[in-house]
Amino acid sequence: MGILVSLLVLSGLIFFHELGHYIAARMMGVYVEVFSIGFGKKLFSFKKWDTEWTIAAIPLGGYVRMKGQDDSDPSKKSYDDDSYNVKTPTQKIFILLAGPAFNFIIAFVLYFFIALGSPQILSPVIGKVLKDSPAFVAGLDTNDTVTAINGVSITTWKEMADIIELSKGTLKLEILRAGFKEYKELTPKLSETKNLFGETIQKKMIGIGSAGVTHPLELSISETLSYATQQTVFASTMIFTGVQKLIMGDVPAKELGGVISIVKLTSDATDAGWMSVLFFAALISVNLGVLNLLPIPALDGGHIMFNLYELIFRREASEAVMIKFTIAGWIMLFGLMGLGLFNDINRLVG
Repeated sequence: MGILVSLLVLSGLIFFHELGHYIAARMMGVYVEVFSIGFGKKLFSFKKWDTEWTIAAIPLGGYVRMKGQDDSDPSKKSYDDDSYNVKTPTQKIFILLAGPAFNFIIAFVLYFFIALGSPQILSPVIGKVLKDSPAFVAGLDTNDTVTAINGVSITTWKEMADIIELSKGTLKLEILRAGFKEYKELTPKLSETKNLFGETIQKKMIGIGSAGVTHPLELSISETLSYATQQTVFASTMIFTGVQKLIMGDVPAKELGGVISIVKLTSDATDAGWMSVLFFAALISVNLGVLNLLPIPALDGGHIMFNLYELIFRREASEAVMIKFTIAGWIMLFGLMGLGLFNDINRLVG
């Protein structure tokens, strides 16, 4: 069941990515020859709106083949009125950006529906208290609920953590203990911890861990829109930063995952419930959007790079240069896919 859900989620997100390209191309008057979900041997196809719609055997990607554009052979061009090649660089960039843009839109929609479903969120209930920490010295204890800090009402663990991290000086905590309110004062101190990317950082903390207590997040429509926007921006920023750290070597290459990781994580999310599947689908959608914007010639970002060159210098990059960069792009892309697969297999064996 998990594998089936994984394939459906991945195929659905690829479909919307390619749909963005398709709609933008048709808006710009470009003839779309093929709309394919998957690569390799055709399993099913039909003709509609002058386009061949195809489902192929390898569901690890997809493509929209426009008239005059062929990534496997950049020298194949057409200069008919309905060809991709005769469009201005701005029009072509619009077509190229539409795919990743649809991924971000779909992620926003998924987060919106997640918010409507009242997702569970960590409550500010204290679990473990570290010995000799500011919380320990102040007298905080397991199962205390933090209800306010410096007069600001607290309803989630994240709200509390954010205030502590950005604090300056002493904090006045209002806590609920065994049904009674109590007040404590403490000063957060810089401590070593790990961030999302496994890096050691200095962060203001008070020495407590979560008790794991959750409550449903009830939001108004305006708060739901805000939640969806914040989650989409957060996921995008996190993935952009992760890619940057991977390139700079701050995050080891062994952390890179491939399609097996996606299938496994989606399968785990399926076991945890449909809300988890929606969360993970939104994250994959943002991932697809971000990765396709990388300036690798085989991806949308690479094509955008060529069009920006044409826009700035008023001439196309030479055919020889495009072919060399495209080949290099495919080598890089398959290299990254191979590394991800290698890491996935190592994790499974390990």
